[in-house]
Amino acid sequence: MIISLYTIFMILNNKHSIVEVVSIDKDILKGIGYFDYSKELLIINWREILITKIYNLISILPLEKVILKVSGSTNSFTDFFKGFEKVEIIRRIFGEKTEDVLRSLKVEFTWIGGYMWVNGSNGHLIVNSRYLKNGDRLDIYLDVIHELAHIKQLMEGKELFDRNYKYVERPTEIEAYQYAVTEAKRLKLNDERICRYLKTEWMSNEDLKQLARNLNINC
Repeated sequence: MIISLYTIFMILNNKHSIVEVVSIDKDILKGIGYFDYSKELLIINWREILITKIYNLISILPLEKVILKVSGSTNSFTDFFKGFEKVEIIRRIFGEKTEDVLRSLKVEFTWIGGYMWVNGSNGHLIVNSRYLKNGDRLDIYLDVIHELAHIKQLMEGKELFDRNYKYVERPTEIEAYQYAVTEAKRLKLNDERICRYLKTEWMSNEDLKQLARNLNINC
């Protein structure tokens, strides 16, 4: 039986990468190296770590809106992220409004911060251009799912950055990670690979274990 999976193609244009999701056969996926369970962790540049830590610090201050001014022009989500409206887990998030939401969603590319996040003040998806260009394609795919879950939460009026909770215990984060993990499991990723996806350079090992417990993953 052919198992249909989603993978990601990165298409370079003159400024940013275009992420396109297509449905292809699992055996083809493995054959071209897009579904590698044994892929080693990327070496994180210490400058990126420092920038990310600084951003995490200032994000709790009123300066956040000022800092986000470093982002570039506003773009349409569907111009750079193609095919996501066909992904079952995305349709589970937005239901019948999936096409309308993704078509209306705006994306800003920036050099600051680590990966991608949602600007709580305007609902835009903020993406680090370097991560989009050089990051692991599967991680990018799961991150987009995670952040789209935050978009839905914002639409529902939920507080995305509730400081009453630690990051790994925040209800909005657990819900968003759950969507990403559900898709990861559908793609037959094992717990080890999922844990590598969950781990970030600013997350302690204990925090990782706490998050994993909340998601029923063995890390």
